[in-house]
Amino acid sequence: MSANEPSRLLYEQRQLPIFQNRMYDSVEEARNCPRGDLQLVENLATGLVYNAAFQPELMRYDDHYQNEQGVSPLFQAHLETVANIIERQIGRGSLIEVGCGKGFFLELLAARGFDITGFDPTYEGTNPRVQHHFFTPGVGIRGDALVLRHVLEHVQDPYQFLDQLRLANGGSGRIYIEVPCLEWICQHRVWFDIYYEHVNYFRIPDFHRMFGTVLESGHLFGDQYLYVVADLASLHPPQRDPGDALHFPADFLARLSEPSGTPGRPTAIWGGASKGVIFALLKERSGAPVSTVIDINPAKQGKYVAATGLKIQTPAEALAQLPAGSTIYVMNSNYLEEIRNMSGNKYRYVGVDHE
Repeated sequence: MSANEPSRLLYEQRQLPIFQNRMYDSVEEARNCPRGDLQLVENLATGLVYNAAFQPELMRYDDHYQNEQGVSPLFQAHLETVANIIERQIGRGSLIEVGCGKGFFLELLAARGFDITGFDPTYEGTNPRVQHHFFTPGVGIRGDALVLRHVLEHVQDPYQFLDQLRLANGGSGRIYIEVPCLEWICQHRVWFDIYYEHVNYFRIPDFHRMFGTVLESGHLFGDQYLYVVADLASLHPPQRDPGDALHFPADFLARLSEPSGTPGRPTAIWGGASKGVIFALLKERSGAPVSTVIDINPAKQGKYVAATGLKIQTPAEALAQLPAGSTIYVMNSNYLEEIRNMSGNKYRYVGVDHE
């Protein structure tokens, strides 16, 4: 992506935390977290949508970064669906997962009999299937296919990155790509789903413009994610289709100003990941701060979220202090029933990503 290419400004925010999923040990440290600006644009040459103000040199991942979703049964079911797509379109042999993170999905595939190798320089486990470095030309390993789940949105130049993966894999093979869906974000006006750490925001047509052969595509996880299975050898530079320009809603932030909770009662966010961090920050800026954050991930509990410094509590801790009838903002409506059951259905539940 070149700074000289023409673009159309879609949306901007100032001073967002650069890491939504980095946990902090104190309120002060969380409030003083590193920040960056967001200028979401549509590139008028390629049609791709990205943050033109992104500074990659700011991004340094460490062991304070927590983004594991596998503790939820619902998300585990999603991963099983993904595994079925990969098996149907690619098979079980000779797979490479690029950016395998903590290895949860890789181990799920391995348990199902897949021959899989992972690459991730931040991997902390001991699984010998995972190599602690990037998958680049010269690593000496090729696969029948690559798996790229929730990586491409973090990469400053997605086409160049995909081209490097193609070269690293000998110029051939299939690739499974999964990323958040920009059309879902726009349709539901989920302003808390746009943040600094995600440089890119994709639609399925973006991948049809980058690959000559897309074998399968669709939506997952309540349409919040999109996926494609494509032929790496068919990769080519994208060109914008003027007839398929992105419609970014003029009222994108309208729901931010809606009344918050019940007067005189505390409010809680259920979900201390990226959505909850940005929701809490923009609510605070709008003059309607929330009281606490609930999350079932033990690695997050007792820590403080970026920007607002809210403490993440266990469900038991938070609900013991939250009067019945108080508002709980559910950051992802896919988990709404799960959360109702865990909290005894005693509260006012707001699925913030519902229209």
